[in-house]
Amino acid sequence: MILPNSLYGLSRRAVVGGALALAGCQRPASSQVAPVHVPPLKSLASFPVGTAVQAVHLQDPVLSGLIAAQASQLTPEWEMKMEYIVRDDGGFRFDAPDAIAAFARVNGLRLFGHTLIWYAQSPPAFEALDESRVSFAEAYRNYIHAVVGRYRGQAVGWDVVNEAVAEDGEGWRDSLWSRRLGPFDHMVLAFQHAREADPAARLFLNDYNLEWLPKKRATFLRLAERLMAAGAPIDGVGTQTHIAADQDPGELRRTIAELGQLGLLVHVSEFDVSLSRAEGVFKDWRRLAEGQAALYAQAAEAFMALPASQRFAFTFWGLRDAESWLKREDGADTPLPFDEFGQPKAAAAAWAERVA
Repeated sequence: MILPNSLYGLSRRAVVGGALALAGCQRPASSQVAPVHVPPLKSLASFPVGTAVQAVHLQDPVLSGLIAAQASQLTPEWEMKMEYIVRDDGGFRFDAPDAIAAFARVNGLRLFGHTLIWYAQSPPAFEALDESRVSFAEAYRNYIHAVVGRYRGQAVGWDVVNEAVAEDGEGWRDSLWSRRLGPFDHMVLAFQHAREADPAARLFLNDYNLEWLPKKRATFLRLAERLMAAGAPIDGVGTQTHIAADQDPGELRRTIAELGQLGLLVHVSEFDVSLSRAEGVFKDWRRLAEGQAALYAQAAEAFMALPASQRFAFTFWGLRDAESWLKREDGADTPLPFDEFGQPKAAAAAWAERVA
C-alpha cells in the first residue's frame, strides 16, 4: 500500500539514490552483523522517545511489544491525516487513530497528532464545498476542532501545519488551503483553531529536508518567526530528519541548533537514516552502515545540546527496518534503529550512548 510519505521521494537525493540502488555493490546480510545489546531506549533518554505506528502494527504481538518496551510516545504514521479521516461524503472516520490512541493509553505512552493541515491533501469533500469563504472557513475550523477535540487531554501535541515551505526554499507551497484562506492566513487560522480545541496541546510547524537545503531551512525559520510575530499560538518546530548515510553531520548539527535559537520546543519528528539514498555509483554498504551509526550519534548529540526545556521528543519513523516506508524504494534499505527481527543495530547503540 502506497502511503502519503512516498511524497518524500521527490527530492534529488531520492531520485539519485533510487536510480543507483541497483548499482554493483555487496550488501551485508543480517547474519553477518555482530549482535548489539542496548537497554530500552526510553529508559536511557531524559526526553520522550517516539516512534511512528500504523494501527495494523498493533496486531503484531512482537512488534507491539517492541514499541511498548522502547518508546514513550506514538505518532500515527498516516491514519490521523485527512486522507484517512475525511470521507468523500464529508463524514469522518476515527477507527484506526482511536486504536492507536487506545494502545498508547493502555501502555502509558504519550500520543502525538500528525497532521492537521498538509498541502499535499485536499479531500474531495473540501473541494466540493461552496466557493464562498465563510462556508470553506467554517468547514476548515470544524475539521480541526473535531480531530483535535476528539483527543483532547490525551494528545500532547500536534503537527498543525506540515511541509509548508516550497521544496527549493522559495516561499511557501501552493495548496487548496492557501488558495481558499490565504497563503499565510490559513496557517494562522490552523494554529488558532487547534488551540481553541485543546488549550493544553503543544502545537508545531513541521517540515523536511531542513538538514540538506540551507535555503529551505532559512525560509522555514522565517515562517516560524512570522507566525510568532502574528500571534499564532505556535509552541514548537519539528524537523523530520529523513536523511541519508552520507549526510553532512555539520548541517545536521546546525539545523537543530538554529531551530533551538527560536526559543520554541524542538521535535526531531520523523528520524531515519537511509543507506540506499546515499549518493555514489559504487556503494560500500558496510561503510554506509558506519556512517549511519555516526549520524544517529550526531543527531542525539545535537539534540542533547539543546536546553532540556526545549527537547520535546525524538521520534524515529518506525523502529524495525521491516516496517520502514523506505522499503518501498529499495527493499534492502535498513534505515531504522532495529533490524527486521527487532534486534538493536549499531545505530541504536550509537544513539543510546549519546543520550544516556
